[in-house]
Amino acid sequence: MPQEQYAHRSTMQTSEGPQVYKVGIYGWRKRCLYFFVLLLMILILVNLAMTIWILKVMNFTIDGMGNLRITEKGLKLEGDSEFLKPLYAKEIRSRPGNPLYFQSARNVTVNILNEKTKVLTRLVTGPQAVEAHSQKFEVKTLSGKLLFSADNNEVVVGAERLRVLGAEGTVFPKSIETPNVRADPFKELR
Repeated sequence: MPQEQYAHRSTMQTSEGPQVYKVGIYGWRKRCLYFFVLLLMILILVNLAMTIWILKVMNFTIDGMGNLRITEKGLKLEGDSEFLKPLYAKEIRSRPGNPLYFQSARNVTVNILNEKTKVLTRLVTGPQAVEAHSQKFEVKTLSGKLLFSADNNEVVVGAERLRVLGAEGTVFPKSIETPNVRADPFKELR
């Protein structure tokens, strides 16, 4: 009888005792979760490495990036630069003592616009010619004396002396007025 009681008690305790449930993720779900966490960590490290590489290659600093520096007066660009779209600026200067170069495969165009973005004056330097489109064109000396002026009504030559170096001389289809006509020394006037 003791064996029967023992067998009966063991079945009773297991059937009526507290049942233990497994809590958590087991099997293939656990492996997939670890794989995704590992993949996410790898992506974070690659992203961080690429960000640091871009910052290093582009030369980012607190003052600016690359040859572009932020100053109190605006932006300062050092070295050679290439602009693919139009450049709009209030002022463009070179460093003191250094020249300012503009290079182009076709031409360089400088436009002066009004408030309504209508072109008032245009200067085009191309491979064949330099063209200036404006209402008036003037050439002055460093002291401000007018040497040449042209507009729709007249052309003014303000130099004290005008020399024509062409082999055929100068042809005037209408009359001219001058206080003095003279030939070069030891040459005849015709």
